[in-house]
Amino acid sequence: MPHVAQNNRRRRSAIDARATRHAGYKISQIKRKRIEEPFGWMKTVGVMRKTRHRGRKLVEWFFVLAAAAYNLIRIPKILAAAG
Repeated sequence: MPHVAQNNRRRRSAIDARATRHAGYKISQIKRKRIEEPFGWMKTVGVMRKTRHRGRKLVEWFFVLAAAAYNLIRIPKILAAAG
């Protein structure tokens, strides 16, 4: 089953209670958030929403640079949580 969020705002959701009542659904949503956070950060702060570069190699390099910057920003939070 895909990691789709239930949408109950102003309409009926495509994901009903049969899927959301299981503990695995909640775990799935937590993992989905963990995966989507870096991509959201790279789109907004890491200027990856609309790349200014041409060519796969250059875009890949810029993506790796943005991912490394995100990891550098996370280091203080990880260290604070560990110790």
